[in-house]
Amino acid sequence: MVNYSKKTIFQRLINYAPLALLLISVLNEFDFNYLKIEYFSFNFPFILIFYWSLKKVEAFGYGFIFIAGIINDVVVGFPIGISSFSYLLICGFAAYFRNITLRPNLIKDWLFFLLTILVVNSLVYLLLVLFFSLKLNYYHLIINLIFTFLLYFIFAYIFQFYFKITLIKSND
Repeated sequence: MVNYSKKTIFQRLINYAPLALLLISVLNEFDFNYLKIEYFSFNFPFILIFYWSLKKVEAFGYGFIFIAGIINDVVVGFPIGISSFSYLLICGFAAYFRNITLRPNLIKDWLFFLLTILVVNSLVYLLLVLFFSLKLNYYHLIINLIFTFLLYFIFAYIFQFYFKITLIKSND
C-alpha cells in the first residue's frame, strides 16, 4: 500500500529553503563595499554548508554542493573546481566531526568550524597561488576568515531556530 505524506506545498518548500539559500548565496557574491563598509566580508556558503552538513545531512546532497561550487567559480572568476573542492572538504570535515561527537555543543562546533575554514582556506589559497599564480590580498582574506568565524555563531542560532520550526511542522 502506498503511503502519501500529508505535507502541504508550503511545508515542502520550507524544507528546501537551505538549498535555495545556498544557490542564492553562490549566485550573489555579495560585498558590502557598495554600502561604504570596506572591510566587511564573509563566506556565507561555508557557514551554510558546514552547519547543514553537520546537523541535517539530508538537507544537501554532495552533487548539489559540487554544482554550487562550480556556479560560484563562474561567478567569482576562480578556476573551475576550486570552490567545489573547498565545499566538499567542508562537508568532509563536518561528516568527520559529526561521527566523533558524542554530545553536540555549539561552542565545540564553532571551534571546529574555525579549524575547518583555516585548513580549507589554506589549501585553496595555496592552490590558487602555486598552480594558478593568482595575486591575493592576504589582508582581505584574513578579514573574511575572521568575520566568517564570528558570524557562524549567529547564523547557527538562526538555523537552529529554523530547524526547530521545520521539525515541529513536519511532526504535525
